[in-house]
Amino acid sequence: MNNSSTQTITAYIGLGSNLASPVTQIKSARNAIAATAGIKELAFSSLYHSSPMGPQDQPDYVNAVMAIETGLSPTDLLHCLQRIEHAQGRIRRGERWGARTLDLDILVYGDQCIELPELTVPHSGVSERSFVLYPLYELAPQLIIPGQGNIADLIANCPLAGLKRLD
Repeated sequence: MNNSSTQTITAYIGLGSNLASPVTQIKSARNAIAATAGIKELAFSSLYHSSPMGPQDQPDYVNAVMAIETGLSPTDLLHCLQRIEHAQGRIRRGERWGARTLDLDILVYGDQCIELPELTVPHSGVSERSFVLYPLYELAPQLIIPGQGNIADLIANCPLAGLKRLD
């Protein structure tokens, strides 16, 4: 297929880790995503330190957001991200909000609202999570999150909740 006819979408990926050297996990994931065929990195946020959601008997998280341009479908992108998670030691045990080496989420995929059994975009909870909104705002302060509104308005209603930018 001729690449010039391939439609590309700007998407935003949330990255999080709280096990096995989280900063290294995030940097490795960034490199792996950028090296994936059909994906071009547009921007990468600062790293942020956040308290865990759910069970508090786990280490704090390191989070970031990556802006990409991709010709991959949402499900193909999801499967690429899941392969990267697995390659970096992610084991899915079915627990919600548990500790993990790496968590990669499609936060926004163009202006699309997607409801599939394996994928919901915009990511559920994106509008209430400081560890997603603040790094996303850093990359795209004018972003309209489909079905949720302007990111600046969402930020105004989302306290930092202990979120700290790492230097």
